[in-house]
Amino acid sequence: MAPTVLHLRSETKPLEHRSALTPSTAAELIKAGYVVNVERSPERIFDDAEFEAVGATLVPEGSWVDAPKEHIVVGLKELEEKDFPLKHVHVQFAHCYKQQAGWEKVLARFPRGGGTLLDLEFLVDDRGRRVAAFGFHAGFAGAALALEVWAWQLNHSEPFPGVESYPNESALIADVKKALDEGAKKAGRLPRVIVIGALGRCGSGAVDALRKAGLPEENILKWDMAETAKGGPFKEITDSDIFINCIYLTSKIPNFVNMESLQTPDRKLTVVCDVSADTTSPFTPVPIYSVATTFDKPTVPVDGLQSGPPLSVISIDHLPSLLPREASEAFSRDLLPSLLTLNDWQNSPVWARAHKLFKEKVATLPASALEN
Repeated sequence: MAPTVLHLRSETKPLEHRSALTPSTAAELIKAGYVVNVERSPERIFDDAEFEAVGATLVPEGSWVDAPKEHIVVGLKELEEKDFPLKHVHVQFAHCYKQQAGWEKVLARFPRGGGTLLDLEFLVDDRGRRVAAFGFHAGFAGAALALEVWAWQLNHSEPFPGVESYPNESALIADVKKALDEGAKKAGRLPRVIVIGALGRCGSGAVDALRKAGLPEENILKWDMAETAKGGPFKEITDSDIFINCIYLTSKIPNFVNMESLQTPDRKLTVVCDVSADTTSPFTPVPIYSVATTFDKPTVPVDGLQSGPPLSVISIDHLPSLLPREASEAFSRDLLPSLLTLNDWQNSPVWARAHKLFKEKVATLPASALEN
């Protein structure tokens, strides 16, 4: 039987430096008998030569489009917004299963071309737990940026400037500590931060970053399901300087904060980092903004506040790309056991569940979306 060919595509999302495969996981796949084709990429944190050194074949950027139909295309973030039908099996995050804006057009490209989406966001084990997620590094990067924005707003009237990926965690933490010192001098104190979802992967990453930045435990309010069970909005959020939302939702619950709760005259809240970044999802528990932010414009102001300090929201949907090397290594290593079963994906429980979900979602598409 011919070996299974995995085609790692180059990411097209601006400033996305992460990779679903790393040189070390590519080496494991090659050792197991897979052929790994890697598109050359100017953006990827790993050099092309690092993949070549472990036996991967370098191919031109964007060549996945013309690759044989049986090749499995592996990527990370969503494809560029084009209209041509998709013929391959695609392994990626597509952000089209929760009725996000434009979801029909994104999803319909797969059935229109006879292709399949195996969405990384919904790969789960027998207990329903995700097999691989960027949650920890998303929370870590989000908390780090939130501290920097808090300090920036105390000393500047213009918006927080653009950010770029860091070579490693210590370089990021050094910058955060410096910003925090400047903010604390101006405020006369360190910020109080509430993290909702503190026990999950994402929340653990946020708490880790806050601790490494030097925030004392008493300044970190760690909430999870027990604390939110009573239903929001929560005054503890507006009483904090920074709110970090690490909750991943697939159904609607009472809002943690809303425009009405923000109008309280004693609001201290000046920064919200919505790590889940489900900006247009009807399930968001943070319905106070509608614009996703980016590395070059990390914050968006909340409009319509009648009093109190300015409030900024960070809603970057690829936060782990702030630490692309560490984030990619951790994610790809967790994904590896599943990647090793792609040669029989229809009979592998993790991929079979993802395929079943894909078919269920395709069945909800309006007929008009399926017209070529």
